[in-house]
Amino acid sequence: MKTKKKRKKGSTMRALRRDISLWLFCIPGVVLTFIFSYIPMYGVQLAFRRYNAKAGIWGSPWVGLYYFKRFFESPYFSSTIKNTLVLSLYGLIVSFPIPIILALLLNSFRHKKYRKLIQTVTYAPNFISTVVMCGMIILFLSPSVGVINNIVQFFGGDPVNFMAKKEYWRHIYVWTGIWQGMGWSSVIYFAALSGISPELHEAAKCDGATKLQLIRHIDLPSIMPTATVLLIMNCGSILSIGFEKAYLLQNDLNLNVSEIISTYVYKVGLINNDMSYSTAIGLFNTLVNLVMLLIVNKAADKLSGNSLW
Repeated sequence: MKTKKKRKKGSTMRALRRDISLWLFCIPGVVLTFIFSYIPMYGVQLAFRRYNAKAGIWGSPWVGLYYFKRFFESPYFSSTIKNTLVLSLYGLIVSFPIPIILALLLNSFRHKKYRKLIQTVTYAPNFISTVVMCGMIILFLSPSVGVINNIVQFFGGDPVNFMAKKEYWRHIYVWTGIWQGMGWSSVIYFAALSGISPELHEAAKCDGATKLQLIRHIDLPSIMPTATVLLIMNCGSILSIGFEKAYLLQNDLNLNVSEIISTYVYKVGLINNDMSYSTAIGLFNTLVNLVMLLIVNKAADKLSGNSLW
């Protein structure tokens, strides 16, 4: 027994020495994750305390689930949850397949020069900052100087204040996000497609397969494990919509559909200085995302055999 343990320890040490450069390469990521993801967990207890800056976190009185009950009984609870879910599900349903379709189409496009040009054009919007992107959206949709309204007026229509119409706001948010991110999101699918053996395509072509049949029977099944993992991860953050874009496109006229959990937490926590209440909402958001991640991961494992763990 002792001999086996010594052998196991010796093999472990040899593996560590052999891969020491890889372990050193991982250290910065581990340190950053610990600093920015694990140390802040200390502050989660704010959700269960009536925070007082003078007394500090430990000195603040314990109130249990008071702030969770307050959020559940708040008139903003149903509206923020509904807006967040609708926006997130709409974005997920529409934006998830588009990078896959783009990657499959460009992968089957044989003119390398034009393929690189299209890839560059679709990647470029990803490097526009959120603030600049929102400024562009507001400017393009402006009822007075916006390009879209100039086109509408050219064809005899009346200018429309798109940002003031709550029925347009979700579409604007989601489709501008797709335009900005579809090229960059397709990169991982290109990587998966590049791993497919050319022999499979050659054998299928010899059997008379068309381009659509190659995509359906070779390319698509090859990237399904990657797509499944990304879908699980997206479902695990279903209530965690980015704060910046929603807040910057928000105004009093579209507030009924644009007030989501992240913008509400910002207003409650930083503007109203109610740290405990905002922490409770954030913790509730995290717990819902965790439950969704576990459910979708289990379902994906049973249906397709692909999962995160």
